[in-house]
Amino acid sequence: MKNGLYILLGIAFGIVMYKSETASWFRIYEMFHFQSFHMYGFIGGALAVGVLGVQWIKRTQRKDIDGKVINIPPKEKSVMRYLIGGICFGLGWALVGACPGPLFVLLGAGVWNILIAIIGALLGTYLYGIFKNKLPH
Repeated sequence: MKNGLYILLGIAFGIVMYKSETASWFRIYEMFHFQSFHMYGFIGGALAVGVLGVQWIKRTQRKDIDGKVINIPPKEKSVMRYLIGGICFGLGWALVGACPGPLFVLLGAGVWNILIAIIGALLGTYLYGIFKNKLPH
C-alpha cells in the first residue's frame, strides 16, 4: 500500500501539470521565444521546492520509505557533462515540445502521437546505458 500514495501523488501532479498548461506545446513555444513568464515561473517554483527539499533532507537526516537515512552524495563537477547533456536535453525538449515528465501527462490526456516521443526517450535512455562508459563524463 506504500506505493498507492505515490501513484495518487503522481496522478495529482499530472492533473496539475495539465490544468496549469505546463504540458502545452504552445506554452513551451512561448518559453523558448521568451514571450511568456508562465513556464519560467513554474520551473523556478519547482527549482525552489527542490533546493529547499534537498537541504531539508540533508540537515534533518530524513529516512526513506525503508527506514534508511537518505544519503545524497556530491555530484562530480565538470563543464562538458552538463554542457553536452543540457544541449541534448534542450534540443529534444524544443523539437518534441515537451520534457520527459509531461510526455506521460500528454499520453494520459489522449495525445496518442506522443508515443513516438516516449519511445524515442526510452530508446535514448537505453542507448545511453549501453554507451555510458565510452562517453566523456
